[in-house]
Amino acid sequence: MIADMKVGIVGFSGSGKSTVFHWLTGVKPDPGKGQTGQAGIARIPDPRLDWLSAQFQPRKTTPATLEFLDTPGLLATERRDNPRRLGILRESGGLLVVLNGFNEPDLAGQLRRFREELMFADLEIVSNRISRLNDQLRKSRPAKQKEADEQELALLQRIAAAFEADQTPAALGLKDDEEKAIRSFQLLTLKPEQVLVNLGEDRLHQPLPDELLALAPGALAAPVKLEMELHELPEEDRQMFMADLGLTGFTRDEVLRKIFAAMGQIVFFTVGEDECRAWSIPKGADAVVGAGQIHTDLARGFVRAEVVGYEDFQRVGSMKEAKTHGVYRLEGKTYVVQDGDIMHILAST
Repeated sequence: MIADMKVGIVGFSGSGKSTVFHWLTGVKPDPGKGQTGQAGIARIPDPRLDWLSAQFQPRKTTPATLEFLDTPGLLATERRDNPRRLGILRESGGLLVVLNGFNEPDLAGQLRRFREELMFADLEIVSNRISRLNDQLRKSRPAKQKEADEQELALLQRIAAAFEADQTPAALGLKDDEEKAIRSFQLLTLKPEQVLVNLGEDRLHQPLPDELLALAPGALAAPVKLEMELHELPEEDRQMFMADLGLTGFTRDEVLRKIFAAMGQIVFFTVGEDECRAWSIPKGADAVVGAGQIHTDLARGFVRAEVVGYEDFQRVGSMKEAKTHGVYRLEGKTYVVQDGDIMHILAST
């Protein structure tokens, strides 16, 4: 299975990153891949897809997915190797930052230190490029190329100055053409981020500190190791232990859904007797992008999309009733796909 997006799992050594990777993907950590990164795919639980599948009884049901990449833990003291460790993440679409919530009292400080490492690694990339551009500008170059190099140099110098002032490039309000100009650098500080506090049992029912939430308002918390241990128990023992601990259920499915959303992803559905499927696309994408997720030919020959919102479809119960009740729509190329849309793409061959 090819995942819809790659998310790097990152954090300091000892934060329990590999346990989180195992919890989310079901893939056991391989010590042999500790320095190069290990990939695993997680299916995103979606009650809407379950309901649609129950209605259509398809031969196949396919959820949206995320690919998680477990990466080497950062070193809190010997920092020189951290840029290399973070470099493994540059091709990922987003970051899942795991904080040690079992023997590290200062969660906000831990996150600040981690973000400093991201800025340090990105500054190294930007500084190296600035040095190369300066070298190029000392040589004889065509006027057009020299002008382009000077524009890139000025932009990178602004970004370097931001890093040195403890700011990310996002604080500069970069224009679309400027963001495009630096896209190839895959700056870690510009990737979407979700913070997950890996809780110990002693913090089970404690709220996350306000200081941490001020830095990461959408931070999540989960007792990852405990949930994995409970999951291995027989049902009767599991229920007894969960009651003793004051737990009403597992958090993994909700955490996966929130990571998916934090990465800027939504889903639309295609339905039928052959397959019911959740397709992942970036929030704000248009119908042609959605068509391209299904097949490049559908995007190339896109004519229109037949669209029914999931909640409307659930309320009326069928495509026929959707048309009768006026919730079935025909949309063109510029239509912005909404989370939960049920779509059928019409294309010319």
